Amino acid sequence: MERDESDPAVRNDEARVPFDVVPNPDTQVDQGVDEKAVRHSRDSDIDRPARSQSRDEESGITAVGEDTNEKEFEVTWDGDEDPMNPRSMAHARKWVTIIILSASSLCVTCASAMYTSTYAQLEKEFHCSRIVATLGLSLFVIGLGLGPMVMSPLSEFYGRRPIYIASYAFFLIWLIPCAVAPNIATMLVARFLDGLSGSAFLSVAGGTVGDLFPKAQLSLPMAFYTAAPFVGPEIGPIVGGFINYNTSWRWTFYVLLIWSGIMLAAIVFLVPETYHPVLLRRKAIKLRKDTGNLAWRAPIENMNKSVFRTVAWSCVRPFQLLFLEPMCLNLCILSAILLGILYLFFGAFPLVFENNHGFVLWQTGLTFLGIFVGMVTGVSCDPIWRKNYNRLVTNNGGVSEPEFRLPPTILGAILVPIGLFGE
Repeated sequence: MERDESDPAVRNDEARVPFDVVPNPDTQVDQGVDEKAVRHSRDSDIDRPARSQSRDEESGITAVGEDTNEKEFEVTWDGDEDPMNPRSMAHARKWVTIIILSASSLCVTCASAMYTSTYAQLEKEFHCSRIVATLGLSLFVIGLGLGPMVMSPLSEFYGRRPIYIASYAFFLIWLIPCAVAPNIATMLVARFLDGLSGSAFLSVAGGTVGDLFPKAQLSLPMAFYTAAPFVGPEIGPIVGGFINYNTSWRWTFYVLLIWSGIMLAAIVFLVPETYHPVLLRRKAIKLRKDTGNLAWRAPIENMNKSVFRTVAWSCVRPFQLLFLEPMCLNLCILSAILLGILYLFFGAFPLVFENNHGFVLWQTGLTFLGIFVGMVTGVSCDPIWRKNYNRLVTNNGGVSEPEFRLPPTILGAILVPIGLFGE
């Protein structure tokens, strides 16, 4: 489902709610970079005269660049083939990056649901009720929801790669107290911090896909990445069921530690920086060094907003939209209901299939295969809805309307209640 680039919301790189909204291909494409503006070659840059100077005869002070247009020295890409432009990377390297980020997102969302298969052993070892044990799942999801409000704006200043590395490193670190927790309190605190740390991959990684691919090539890689956060909650109980049936609940977190350790190493060594404004800043620094001309500036270097103000606004903005935009509120309520139903199954399926049908733990995990197939089918239908959206835009004279994206939501809102009758 493509977004109209004229829509200001398309360029908004703020926090998103995990799982409930499919990352849109155009959400973070271009990143405020006008790629139609092609700079002269490096040779012509070197030959360009330094900033003009004029003498103020009255004050005797030299004014630098008074008659120079700042836009003339604004650093942009030399097209998609610019060697510093992430879209000029080899196709194979782009896909390696997408696969690593998708697998990392899958690990985070699997971690949320694998925990549900540990309930019985946690209750026995920590002498707690099922409701208290369930808090470990709830707190993890709360962390996933709150984290993007901080992670997304930070990526606008420091780039995506530092956020990935820091976020995943802390995600791995907070898995350790989960694995060795001596009591339920330690488990609950660690679960919240673990979800908070891993949330970057549900809010920032979608932008990397847009950084790497132009709009015409975006459909397949975005669909591939989009599937990861959606199928993770279904894979978690399946894998966790086999682990907890054959060994201790602590091995659930040992497996996650091994998986996340591999992914962190892959991120550090194989995932490059792709955020266009940050890369343009690097290009500007290189131009200033090579030419000796300090006039070269990247757009991000001219920003007058502070990190604190940006993060604070990111924390306020979601609530402002909820209370002041009825359409946004309605869609968020629908998403919350769908996400709530999904996580309700994690508690309901063991009760239904173990108590009523005599399933063992690994068999109960397999009951989530139906939801898994449904998720994959839904994501696979994205090209159909994309084609329908393009048709509606064409019939409307090339002008996009927000309502053109509602058909899949309307159909889903009808099918979900029908599907619940079969549960």
